[in-house]
Amino acid sequence: MTSRPYVLLSCAASIDGYIDDASPDRLLLSNDADFDRVDDERSRCDAILVGPATIKNDNPRLMVRSPARRDARVARGLPPTPVKVTVTRSGDLDPAARFFTTGEKLVYAATPVLAKTRRAVGAHAAVIPADDLATVLADLAGRGIRTLMVEGGSTMHTWFLTAGLADELQLAVAPFFVGDARAPRFTGDGAFPWNAAHRARLADVTPLGDVVLLRYALSDRTRP
Repeated sequence: MTSRPYVLLSCAASIDGYIDDASPDRLLLSNDADFDRVDDERSRCDAILVGPATIKNDNPRLMVRSPARRDARVARGLPPTPVKVTVTRSGDLDPAARFFTTGEKLVYAATPVLAKTRRAVGAHAAVIPADDLATVLADLAGRGIRTLMVEGGSTMHTWFLTAGLADELQLAVAPFFVGDARAPRFTGDGAFPWNAAHRARLADVTPLGDVVLLRYALSDRTRP
């Protein structure tokens, strides 16, 4: 594909690669400085994508938090918050989730669950058939989405990375270990284009208090 958005993966993980623990409460991995950085990144993107598990477990609003950044977007002729996107293969989405409460929402559903998804959330979001990431990205490009920020979770990150459809990874590493195999990791198993024989290029390292941000360039594309 040549006509697709620039894809930025954003994730916070423990030193041992976990993005949460196994408790029912959400594990906070970032600090205030990193949360503010992520908010700034959101404000500069056209759309934010998360998987259904993230919608269920974290119940995110996916909004730009800073009023000044929202105002700056509006001054540029943009909506205050980027378009919210998810991809489902099961159709199991809760219309009461905060993902569906505000802003423009796009739900890409696999063909076998398209009707089920439309019944569940069709009154709250545009539901679009898509059976692979190439279709999702092509449709987003056709809607004017130039930069897509993928905020998780593990399944979505694995899917984009193994498909070779990520241009940049921003990985914030928290200064502690989780050490529990029951907890979700940054990625699952898969055949990744970046391995011992083909290393990803480290583009930048930024300390943010006790968190460190690692930015990897995964393609030769330039962010719009």
